[in-house]
Amino acid sequence: MTVESTAARKTTRRSSGAKRTTSAASAKKAPAAQSAEPELVQLLTPEGERVHHPEYDIDLSAEELRGLYRDMVLTRRFDSEATALQRQGELGLWASLLGQEAAQIGSGRALRDDDYVFPTYREHGVAWCRGVDPTNLLGMFRGVNNGGWDPSSNNFHLYTIVLGSQTLHATGYAMGVAKDGADSAVLAYFGDGASSQGDVNESFVFSAVYNAPVVFFCQNNQWAISEPIEKQTRVPLYQRARGFGFPGVRVDGNDVLACLAVTRSALERARRGEGPTLIEAFTYRMAAHTTSDDPTRYRRDAEREAWEAKDPIQRLRTYMENAGLADAAFFEELEAESEALGKHVREVVRAMPVPDHMAIFDHTYADGHALVDEERAQFAAYQASFEGGEGE
Repeated sequence: MTVESTAARKTTRRSSGAKRTTSAASAKKAPAAQSAEPELVQLLTPEGERVHHPEYDIDLSAEELRGLYRDMVLTRRFDSEATALQRQGELGLWASLLGQEAAQIGSGRALRDDDYVFPTYREHGVAWCRGVDPTNLLGMFRGVNNGGWDPSSNNFHLYTIVLGSQTLHATGYAMGVAKDGADSAVLAYFGDGASSQGDVNESFVFSAVYNAPVVFFCQNNQWAISEPIEKQTRVPLYQRARGFGFPGVRVDGNDVLACLAVTRSALERARRGEGPTLIEAFTYRMAAHTTSDDPTRYRRDAEREAWEAKDPIQRLRTYMENAGLADAAFFEELEAESEALGKHVREVVRAMPVPDHMAIFDHTYADGHALVDEERAQFAAYQASFEGGEGE
């Protein structure tokens, strides 16, 4: 099961209620950005051909390339296993990253240990790069905890469900980093849908004004649930950065090498005290928005098939095979490792203990609170009303 991401869809726009005109004056008003495709940083074509970029380039060893490939394969296997577990009733919900592996692994491997990450709820590949046990990502979706890992242990914040709010958290954290005089950077993830949120725009304002060492990484997977990117913006997302006073760049989100090179450059720029950068990773969500979504209701099969031809994993494999950087034994061993990971994930999830139902009241406030005490008593009485005491 393989997937991908990278070129632009051409969708006919319809104006709602506006009269059409063919006058020269109206033609002059058409946005210049609509006339040509934006520049896309790419180092590895969908056909697996290595190309170079004058500003963003990277030189990796065979071992490093194999490492990136392994990261993407194992992340995809974990993701597919989680989707299967949800279908089997073991998880309440799952947000798949299928097709976005290159964007996440490339950017995740650009980080230093002392950098800090603020994810949304789909950054399973970034969590992998930060050393978070993948099974810890599943506790929240199974309903047994509120996150499952200590953010300070891996400098990887808990998943954020509220759209865009983590960009403000990242900006504030980055402002603190600057005041502390540290040379670390902050990386904030969000999607094209979240880019329409006020929180994201406010974080752009504050990060620019305070020259915060933060990189905003937008995974533009073309769909905000069922809303296409054409319904969200008149210009490419990366161009928004210019209006706030910092640089923006669009990268091929299915090219792990380009994502690594561009993110590494942006993080280094932040560490030098040159302020924020907006990266738009132009990619595609191959699966549903979440397992409660049915993308067949709003997407055409032809669109998905066109993006499948740009699969991020296959293009790196093609390059490595053509360049003699990986042999059959490497791929066979990785397949065995992938199977072992899937088995491990299944076993751990099914063995997760049922949480203490009363624990939800324990950490709401640092000290006691009358309303929480009242709600705790009400909930305890409700649980006791079930046969055998506490409800299952």
